[in-house]
Amino acid sequence: MESRTDKGIGGSRQAAPPRQRGVFRTKSVEQSIADTEEPQHGLRKELSAVDLIVYGVGVIVGTGIFVVTGTVAKQYAGPATALAFVAAAAVCALAGLCYAEFASTVPVAGSAYTFSYASIGELPAWIIGWDLVLELALGAAVVAGGWSGYVANLLSHFGIDVPASLSHQPGHFGFDILAAALVLVLTGIVMAGMKLSARVTGLVVAVKVTVVLIVIFAGLFFITGSNYTPFLPHSQPNTGSGSHLHAPLVQTMFGFTPSSFGVMGIFSAAAVVFFAFIGFDIVATAAEETKNPQRDMPRGIIGSLVICTTLYVAVSLVVTGMQKYSQLDTSAPLATAFKSVDAPFWSGLISFGAAVGLTSVVMILLLGQTRVFFAMSRDGLLPRAFSQVHPKYGTPYRTTVLLGVVVALIAGFFTVGELEEMVNIGTLFAFVVVAIGVIVLRRTRPDLPRAFRAPWVPVLPIVSVGASLWLMINLSLETWLRFAVWMVVGLVVYFGYGRSHSRLARGRDAAGGPGFGAAPKRW
Repeated sequence: MESRTDKGIGGSRQAAPPRQRGVFRTKSVEQSIADTEEPQHGLRKELSAVDLIVYGVGVIVGTGIFVVTGTVAKQYAGPATALAFVAAAAVCALAGLCYAEFASTVPVAGSAYTFSYASIGELPAWIIGWDLVLELALGAAVVAGGWSGYVANLLSHFGIDVPASLSHQPGHFGFDILAAALVLVLTGIVMAGMKLSARVTGLVVAVKVTVVLIVIFAGLFFITGSNYTPFLPHSQPNTGSGSHLHAPLVQTMFGFTPSSFGVMGIFSAAAVVFFAFIGFDIVATAAEETKNPQRDMPRGIIGSLVICTTLYVAVSLVVTGMQKYSQLDTSAPLATAFKSVDAPFWSGLISFGAAVGLTSVVMILLLGQTRVFFAMSRDGLLPRAFSQVHPKYGTPYRTTVLLGVVVALIAGFFTVGELEEMVNIGTLFAFVVVAIGVIVLRRTRPDLPRAFRAPWVPVLPIVSVGASLWLMINLSLETWLRFAVWMVVGLVVYFGYGRSHSRLARGRDAAGGPGFGAAPKRW
């Protein structure tokens, strides 16, 4: 096979053919970038660093900021919940640095899937891609259901009640029409182009961040200093779950039950509040559509993390200062905290901010999912028809419509609250794979220009892997079993279709860098 001149990376360097090693064959960085220039299979570059930060904030700041703070303060950490947010942000920052290096080096749609394909191999890439498709689909459906609940509550204030047959109400089977309609409308916006999506997201993010800032500054006037005492309540043993399936995996494996309060309570809380940060990695799925990914991807990923961490810490300090942590409501802590100080107006504003905020979360989850599916289709691991780009809008319209309809049906027919942890384990698994991929690509392709280099490699990625695995084993055994079942289904699909239809398997990608283990070790 002939070699090609590299495009977009390393000037005119000649790339060597990749080594074909069965299910662990790698797709070179050069070929991944060349694929973005294919007619009808390349995405338009329309995003700036500001757009990426807006996307990051838009997907991270959701119900977590309005709900999670009360749960962890009352059950795990008290006023020290602010420290739990910092600890969780540190775990995300470790992964974020790895994502930033990959996204600036391999500016191609697909995020962790594409990064894995370039470093570890095809089968690991398939596994993480399959994982991300489920994670983002369930995430979008769950959030759409939450949005439906907030909107139904707001409508009730105007005397409009949603019928039981068109919503999810206890004891009734119904189709959640509001959740399904939201998904379909946002699917249309995502299909109409990245620039339109960015504008809608920017507007929504501006509204919800404004609401959050107003709540923070308004809450400062109702803080009582004595509510912060003790800032770190004394440690108490957690009684754990009565069912082995619902118990954390770490408890099942080692008989260790995470504690509440005290120093260890902060880390138990961090395992919970970590889920409020889920979404910053979706910024990496837009690498191919970014005007200057080498410069802007690191700014977008790290910038959105910094902004959201600041907001989370401020909210947690305000809510625990307004009301004693032991008296906080776990379903709507901010709203009830304002009610407890006779400020009902702010309670209504918070509900409005939550409903608006969830809109951008659903849209960005849909966008991230379609980009991962698109990248897998372009590589032949899924039918190539789904990697066709719309001639006018420059988006993968077939993929967008297919997944949008599927997510709308899931949100409409199913109450997927019990599957929320699947989203969390999928994200953490992606963190582990990306961190390992950074180490591997540093070893196999030390020649690649890296606009952003994660510091302290391989130590930092190893620490990132350890931190992510620790949070993973704090998830329930039931979640692990469901995750295993989904992975088995994915392996069946890969060996039944993807392995034989892969473009690498068919020898259609001749260019590339050295394969796994082909270059000397150099960090």
